[in-house]
Amino acid sequence: MVSQSVWWSATQPGGRYGSRPLDLVVGRLPGRVTDHQADWPTTRSIGRPPGRVANHQAEWPTTWPTTNLFKRKPTQGPMSAEQEKTIMILFCKLCSQVHSLTCYELLILVCFIHRCDRYAYLEVKAGFGTSTPETGKGKGKISKHITHGFHLMKGKSAHPMEDYLVSEFKQEKDRELGLFAIFDGHLGHDVASYLQNHLFHNILKQHDFWNETEHAVKRAYIETDEKILEQALELGRGGSTAVTAILIDGQKLVVGNVGDSRAVICEHGKARQLSVDHEPSKEKKSIERRGGFVSNIPGDVPRVDGQLAVARAFGDRSLKMHLSSEPDVFIEEVLHHTEFLILASDGIWKVMSNQEAVDSIRQIKDAQAAAKHLIEEAVSKKSKDDISCIVVRFQ
Repeated sequence: MVSQSVWWSATQPGGRYGSRPLDLVVGRLPGRVTDHQADWPTTRSIGRPPGRVANHQAEWPTTWPTTNLFKRKPTQGPMSAEQEKTIMILFCKLCSQVHSLTCYELLILVCFIHRCDRYAYLEVKAGFGTSTPETGKGKGKISKHITHGFHLMKGKSAHPMEDYLVSEFKQEKDRELGLFAIFDGHLGHDVASYLQNHLFHNILKQHDFWNETEHAVKRAYIETDEKILEQALELGRGGSTAVTAILIDGQKLVVGNVGDSRAVICEHGKARQLSVDHEPSKEKKSIERRGGFVSNIPGDVPRVDGQLAVARAFGDRSLKMHLSSEPDVFIEEVLHHTEFLILASDGIWKVMSNQEAVDSIRQIKDAQAAAKHLIEEAVSKKSKDDISCIVVRFQ
């Protein structure tokens, strides 16, 4: 997520050309602007100057709570001053640029496009726009020596980008928390998107998070998965891996994961993995006890019921009887020799070892540049997956 103050509101379509945005609702907008494709009008110029975004194909934001969670109906009167100021950020795949759209311009666009399930308006505060939705960085307000940066890259598959992430610092009571996560979706992006919006909230609201942290994280993972399964009709049949890291006051690191997204820490130049790759071959007995099986057919890797290449995941309703969503949790002290942490989806780890990844970026002091370099290195090694990467530097 972007660390600056960005808020969202939305309007639901339905053919009513005069619909208005909802009143602005206070809440974080994830810094992903992806996945919902819509063709721009090709016969009409939109915005000022004319033709600014005509003939482009854009990816629409779909990472906030779904329409059934909206609590207010669209306003019927004129737009408020705040709504007049809001703009929408769209990343255009055709020209690789980020475009801004005012409420007025977007209302014109609504007249021509009815295929999106929701539209969003961003109120952009000072400082937003320092990074595109595909890359960004920040640092702690209290632990100012700790910096973080992220980068994402779409893979070569035909489906939309399915990786989502969180990368931000926030204040929780009198504590400073660094919240970092990679969510690698499969069979759709909806579960990964849901996790981006809800998992950390569910972890931090556990009554015993500060005292029984490991148990709290495990419980929150399982409860979040239960919520996902309850919304299976809306979120679809897909699922997602997850690796999360919570940095408490710059001193304690709490890492949890399900699936094959990985956390690797560098200490004195040596790589050490802080997560577990939940491979079906390693958890075959557990899968079989649940009534499932592990098979290499079809394909060339072991899969749960011949379908899924990870033994633990969120979602995947059709396989849930044979899958677990219980994370492995590691709690580490950040010491003077702790250099940096890497969180990344398996698009990196399929082509690089932990030590190779550490060696590749150890001399790059800018966390965002390090994350980007690591992804570029994986692509040069023929990685074809969607790839997301976060680097947190402690010195």
